[in-house]
Amino acid sequence: MYLLLKYSCFLFYLSAGVNHFINPDFYFGLIPNYLPYPYGINMLSGLLEMILSLLILSPKYLKIGAWGIVTLLIFFIPSHIYFIRIGSCVPNGLCLDPWIGWFRLIIVHPLLIFWAWNVGKLSFRFVQ
Repeated sequence: MYLLLKYSCFLFYLSAGVNHFINPDFYFGLIPNYLPYPYGINMLSGLLEMILSLLILSPKYLKIGAWGIVTLLIFFIPSHIYFIRIGSCVPNGLCLDPWIGWFRLIIVHPLLIFWAWNVGKLSFRFVQ
């Protein structure tokens, strides 16, 4: 079960990171307008997701990768709040029912944090 958690986490964040480069326009409207350099923020987010996912594969750096993902997800919370504040709809982009934005913030996002946290926490038992 642990290996499934670990490798699915790796694949999920590697794919998410790559998507920042393949489909950058998708993310620009999700970056709060009070933050400067949305292009740079998007590219940095994608790059960090890819690097941190790769660290999960290394027993030596797995804990750093997992905690890095947890930290990154915490940094993404303002983006989720911003998305809700703008009505869960980005002009010419992602539009969802408002309850889905809330569901992502209150249910999905904490589950993603818990997932990455467990990959790092459980690594102590299995990597030693």
